[in-house]
Amino acid sequence: MRARLLAVISAVGLMFLGTAALGTPASAATSITNGGFEAGSLSGWTGTGVTSVTTTNPHSGTYAAMVGSTSPSNTSSIAQSFTAPATSPSLSFWYDVVCPDTVTYDWATATLKDTTANTTTTVLPKTCVNPSSGWKQVTRTLTANHNYTLTLTSKDDDYAGDPTYTLYDDVTLSGGVPSNDFSISDSPASAAVNPGASATSTISTAVTSGSAQSVTLSASGLPSGASASFSTNPVTAGGSSTLTVATASSTPPGSYPITITGTGASATHTTTFTLTVNGTGPTLQEVSTDPFTDTDAQHATEVEPDTYAYGNTVVAAFQVGRVYGGGASDIGWATSTDGGTTWQHGYLNGITVNQGGGAYAQVSDASVAYDPKHSTWMIVGLPVDSSGNAVGVTVNRSTDGGLTWGSATHAVGFDGQGYDKQWVTCDTTSTSPYYGNCYIEVDNTSTGNSELMSTSTDGGQTWGAAKQPSGSPTGLGGQPVVQPNGTVIVPFSTNGTAIEAFTSANGGSSWGGVNTISSVQVHTANGSLRDGSGLPSAEIDASGKVYVAWQDCRFRSGCPGNDIVMSTSTNGTTWSAVTRIPIDATTSGTDHFIPGLGVDHTTSGSTAKLGLYYYAYSNANCTVSTCQMSVGYISSADGGTTWSAAQTVAGPMTMAQIANTSQGYMVGDYISCSVVNGKGVALVAVGKAPANGQAFDEGMWTVGGGLAMRGGPIRATTGPVYAAPQHPRAPAHRALM
Repeated sequence: MRARLLAVISAVGLMFLGTAALGTPASAATSITNGGFEAGSLSGWTGTGVTSVTTTNPHSGTYAAMVGSTSPSNTSSIAQSFTAPATSPSLSFWYDVVCPDTVTYDWATATLKDTTANTTTTVLPKTCVNPSSGWKQVTRTLTANHNYTLTLTSKDDDYAGDPTYTLYDDVTLSGGVPSNDFSISDSPASAAVNPGASATSTISTAVTSGSAQSVTLSASGLPSGASASFSTNPVTAGGSSTLTVATASSTPPGSYPITITGTGASATHTTTFTLTVNGTGPTLQEVSTDPFTDTDAQHATEVEPDTYAYGNTVVAAFQVGRVYGGGASDIGWATSTDGGTTWQHGYLNGITVNQGGGAYAQVSDASVAYDPKHSTWMIVGLPVDSSGNAVGVTVNRSTDGGLTWGSATHAVGFDGQGYDKQWVTCDTTSTSPYYGNCYIEVDNTSTGNSELMSTSTDGGQTWGAAKQPSGSPTGLGGQPVVQPNGTVIVPFSTNGTAIEAFTSANGGSSWGGVNTISSVQVHTANGSLRDGSGLPSAEIDASGKVYVAWQDCRFRSGCPGNDIVMSTSTNGTTWSAVTRIPIDATTSGTDHFIPGLGVDHTTSGSTAKLGLYYYAYSNANCTVSTCQMSVGYISSADGGTTWSAAQTVAGPMTMAQIANTSQGYMVGDYISCSVVNGKGVALVAVGKAPANGQAFDEGMWTVGGGLAMRGGPIRATTGPVYAAPQHPRAPAHRALM
C-alpha cells in the first residue's frame, strides 16, 4: 500500500481562472444561471478550491466547468441555488471525471440540498474512472416550488502523479411554463467526396418547446478551398434546409468535422457534419539507396536525413549503410535544383575508408547549410574511429550548387575527446552585421555533453576554437538558427529532461547563458524503436521568430503516447506556452515522434506557413513484432494557431524493415523539413520488404516537389496538461551517434 500525505485545510479559497472565494451560493432563482458555462466564466456559481472554465472537451458549446486541476489539489466544488418550477420540475447535468486513481482516494460527487424540506440527496455517488468516465448525465425529479442548492464536487487527495478533476456542463432546470426552443440535426451526418466535388445533407429543425422561431444557419470548420451554402436560410423552426459543401480540386485529403450552428432568438444549437475528402496520398519517389558492401554495416539501409533549401535548390544529407554500434558506411548527399521535383545524388569523399580515401571506420549525424555570401554549401559529419569513438566534426563543401563535393576537412575536435550530435547553420541575411558567418553546434561527450559552438567566417574553410556558452550547459541536439539582425539562437535538449536555448548577439564571439523553453515529458516509443529522445526541431520565419517542436506526452492523461508540441520566441529568452499540434485526438491511441519542422522563410507572424513531417505508430501500445510505423504531414498557414488535417506520406513499415542499432531500430534521431515555393520538402527513411537477397530495403524517399502548406481549421491547444507519470523516462546521457 502506498503512503499518503493527509492534510486538513481550513477556510482556503484558491483563485484560478474565474474561481470565486468560499461563500454562500447565490440567492435562489427560478432557472439555472450560466448552466452551460457559455459566459466563459463561472458567473452565477460559487466556487471553492480550484475551479475554472475550459474549452477542452466540453459536452456542448464552447465551455465546460473544470472542478479540480491537472496538478495535485484538494477538494473543489461549485454551487448554485434555485427554485423548482411549479410544473413537472426536474434537474439534469453532465459530468466527465478524470481519475487516474481509485475511489478510495479521489472521486467526483454531487449533492442536492432541498432547503425547504431541509434534506440532502447525493445525486452523484462517489465516482472514479481511470482514465476518464466520458460524458455521463444525471437527472433528478424535483418538488415543485421548493428551494434547492446544487453542489458539484471533485475530490483530489493532493498526491503527486495522479491528479483528479471533473468537468461539468449543461446544468439545466426544466418544468414550468415552457420557453421557446428548438433542436437541429443533419442527415446524412457524414459524406465522402473526391476533391472538386460536392456533398449535401438535410439540416432539420424541430420545435421542442414554446412556439416556432426563426433560425439562422451557419457552417464553420471547412477545409481549405471548400465553401458551404444553405438552400433556405434562415428557416422557421420545424422546417429544413439543404446544406451543400463544395470542395476545390486543391482541397487536401482528410476528415473534417464541420459545425452547423442554428441561432434563434432564445437559443443556439449545433450539429456536426463530417466531410471526408478522398485521396490516395502523395506519390513517393526514391532519391537514394545504399550501394556499399562493407561487412560492418547493415545493407541496404539509409537513415537520419537533414535538408536545407535556398532559392529553388534543396540539399539533403543522410547516413548510408547503418552500423549496429554507431555511425554508417558513409554520408550520402542528394541535391535538387527545381524545388525538390528531381534529384541528383552521391556519397561524400574523404571521411570513411569506404569512400574517397577517408581514414575513419564510420560517420554519423549529417547536417546541411548554405552560405550565400561565399556561395558555398556545406555538409557536416561525425566521424567514428575503429574503436567506436566519435572524434570530431568534418565539413565537406560544394561551390557549384551542391552538385559536386570536395573532400572532408576537420572543423571541430580531433583532440582525443568524444563528440556527438553536431548541427550547422549560416547567417543568410545580407543586411546582418555577421552575414556569411556559419556556426557549428556540437556536444563534448568526454565532459558530460558540454555544449560547444564554433564559428567560420570564410565559407567553412576554417573554423574557430570551440567555445562554451555562459554557465557551461550540458545537452545535445542543438539546432542553431539566425535572426535577420545576426543574433544566433540555439535550442537544445538538456539530455532529455528539458528544452533550453542560449544566444549570441556578437557573431559567435561569446555565447550567453541558457533560458528554459520547457520541461519535457516523453513517452518512450514501444517496439524498441530509437525515437530521438525528444530532440528539438528548430526553424525561423522572416521576422526572426523562432519555432521549436519536439515530442511530448503532457497532453495525454497517463502519458500513453506523444503529441508533437511547439513553443515560439522572438528573442530566444522568453518563450510561449507549449501548444499541442492537433494531428489527432488525445484519446486516439497513437504515438508521434521524430518531428521535422519547416517554416517558409518568406512569411512571418500570423501568416507564417509551417510544415511538419513526423513518424507515428497507429497503435502506441505495440511490440517489436506488431508495431506499424508511418510518416505523416500536417501544415499551418497562420503561424501554428490552426492546422490542416493530417495526412499519411509513407508506410506503414515494420521494425524488421529498418536498421537495427545498439539503441534500437532506426529511421533517425531527427528528420528535417525545408520550404521551397510554399511547399514543405523532406527526405524520409522508409523501410520496405527487401528483395534480391538483401537484408533490408531502407532508402531515402520524398514527395516530388513537396507538400503544400495550406493550413486548415483545426486549432492548436495549450491544455489540459497532465502531470508527469510516477516513473518518467530516464534522461538520455549517452551519445546518440
